[in-house]
Amino acid sequence: MRDANDLILYIGKSKKLRSRVRSYFRDSQHLSPRIAMMVQQVTDIEFIVTDTEAEALALEATLVKQHQPYFNVLLKDDKKYPYICITYSEKYPRIFITRKRQLTQAKDKYYGPYTDIGLLRNTLNLVKQIFPQRQRPRSLFKDRPCLNYDLGKCPGVCQELISVEDYRQTIQKIAMIFQGRNGELLDILTGLMEKAAAEMNFELAAKIRDQINGIKSLNTEQKVSLPNDTVSRDAIALAADSKHAAIQLFQIRAGHLVGRLGFFADAESGTPGAILQRVLEEHYQNAEPVEIPTEIIVQYELPDSDILAAYLSNTKGRKVNIINPQRQTKAELIDMVEKNARYELERNQKFRDTNSQALQDLASILDLPNIPHRIEGYDISHIQGSNAVASQVVFIDGIPAKQHYRHYKIKNPKITTGYSDDFASLAEVIHRRFRKYEKGIVNHPTSATKTPTKNDPTSAANDFPDLIMIDGGKGQLSAVVATLKEMNLFPHLPVISLAKQREEIFLPGESFPLPTNSEQPGVQLLRRLRDEAHRFAVTFHRQQRSEKMRRSRLDEIPGLGFQRQKELLAHFHSIDYIRQASIPQLMEVSGIGKRLATEIYNYFHP
Repeated sequence: MRDANDLILYIGKSKKLRSRVRSYFRDSQHLSPRIAMMVQQVTDIEFIVTDTEAEALALEATLVKQHQPYFNVLLKDDKKYPYICITYSEKYPRIFITRKRQLTQAKDKYYGPYTDIGLLRNTLNLVKQIFPQRQRPRSLFKDRPCLNYDLGKCPGVCQELISVEDYRQTIQKIAMIFQGRNGELLDILTGLMEKAAAEMNFELAAKIRDQINGIKSLNTEQKVSLPNDTVSRDAIALAADSKHAAIQLFQIRAGHLVGRLGFFADAESGTPGAILQRVLEEHYQNAEPVEIPTEIIVQYELPDSDILAAYLSNTKGRKVNIINPQRQTKAELIDMVEKNARYELERNQKFRDTNSQALQDLASILDLPNIPHRIEGYDISHIQGSNAVASQVVFIDGIPAKQHYRHYKIKNPKITTGYSDDFASLAEVIHRRFRKYEKGIVNHPTSATKTPTKNDPTSAANDFPDLIMIDGGKGQLSAVVATLKEMNLFPHLPVISLAKQREEIFLPGESFPLPTNSEQPGVQLLRRLRDEAHRFAVTFHRQQRSEKMRRSRLDEIPGLGFQRQKELLAHFHSIDYIRQASIPQLMEVSGIGKRLATEIYNYFHP
């Protein structure tokens, strides 16, 4: 379905296309607000005919992934839940926990989202103990491995002490754990251990034995155990209120629960069966064939279960059954999954209520016309002016939106070691953040214009904040207000400051803070925002300082690579002697010609 601008609004499939399309346009049909909004924008319908239903499902998945239509978004982009990422796009893949599922590299694999972050961290830590793997995104030293290699935690990836093929075999074994294939992995390792023992390689056999024992310990804290069960199955159920639906998917392999995934959806987007079907379709689109179970237990009948079963069977290469049990053990399993979904829904509802109360209280404190949807917080971090940086953190509806976080390196040439100016730093950051509005690249909402829809991701002004909070007192606030006035953004853009000492809120032009209680929900929300901005700024500052401490002055000389730096230091023994050397003396070093010697000399004698 396309709109007047030929943009794709929605991509769907059906065995009976005529009936499906007509259902959107019947007056008697009760449509959810989301679908009703979509129907109003539809001006053209394009269709593609496929030979089989499974082909239709596969084509829909491909087109949705390619075009990402706004009204196809069913699952919420919930940043609270973590994923496991394996970076197959890199020569030596890394494994880490992330809350951002960024599909920028097609080869990277994500597993999750996982609802129990503590259990996930424990599992990953145990996996790192069992299988030596890459520990750092970048090498710590240029010519030798770090301490992790000596401790046996890393196979020496930074110096390529292990071949790419051998390392990827290790990664594939680790991936089997997150795919729920522990039993299959144990069989493989047991065979390797017996082979090593038969060849009298007892050191290797002992190492594999320890890996087997470590993997077995992953199953010691299972919440579910179905005795004498060898079937690989997934169980999915949901709990919903009038607006939201919480979905839980339990992954059960060889009778043990190996994974619990959580999703959220708009309850008004379809029937419970349609929601479960969409979750399963999106989940299995990114799954490898070995990850698809032979049996899927569902809480409600799926509207197109035969299409989904045919698609999964074709992908896996063997029959996949979708069952809606009514009695005995499998029905009890669904009841338990639904119970977990209800707990998750209640927890999420309580969290939303707390945030809503805090936002309403904040709007009341600041006398804002509307509840602030997007709040941005700014802070500066440095040590006596050195490595000065700034942070921008964003809360949307009271929840940290880390995909919108930004950090800035302060470019003001006057701010150097021994001289700091937080006022000038904040003014610079605010100008850099909002200069696109000053130049007219993007229009900002004013009292004379209609406020853009914040929930519309296609809106050009969807990153224009409803409120800015500065970490500091009246001085920092005045510097920011002066910059916004120069950009003609004040008072259209509300801005306040929060002083650390007494948790006092200052408004522009006011000499005294607002009469508030530091324990008010609105003030507590600002404190969380301030603390997050401070944490993000300090973390970036420490990173910059650490990189500067590790960097040699020779790194700043153009054309002087690592090998020539080694030759220079081997010849002169210290940077002080290199600085005192003349151009002819520098040319005595192997690989240093006249041009490079001149560059080195001019660097030390500007």
